[in-house]
Amino acid sequence: MSYRTPLSQARGLGSAKHGVGHWLSERVAAIALVPLVLWGAYSVILLARMDYYEAASWIAEPLNATLMILTIFVATTHMISGVRVVIEDYVYSNLSKAAALLLNLFIGWLAGALAIFSILKVALGGA
Repeated sequence: MSYRTPLSQARGLGSAKHGVGHWLSERVAAIALVPLVLWGAYSVILLARMDYYEAASWIAEPLNATLMILTIFVATTHMISGVRVVIEDYVYSNLSKAAALLLNLFIGWLAGALAIFSILKVALGGA
């Protein structure tokens, strides 16, 4: 049985100042994703009925390309942030945690960059 107060038990465990920013950025990204994902689902339904040339001309429209890139960027940011929290909470070895965090950033941003590059290539007529 411990006679220490909750405050004395929490002292020395680290600062809690940066967590609020991460939590808030995840929530802002989640809220931003609601209309973007709804638009994306509607777009997928439209694109499913089109052939390649119709889909390429659809994505070449500035609004569609911009919203598609914004959806990919916000979703990638939200995913990387969420996986980061899981890694920080459940990976205990410092070396494994550092490697997993770096891998999370690298794979997340690589996937997002490839998706955005592909959208730009089709939208700008390079495909």
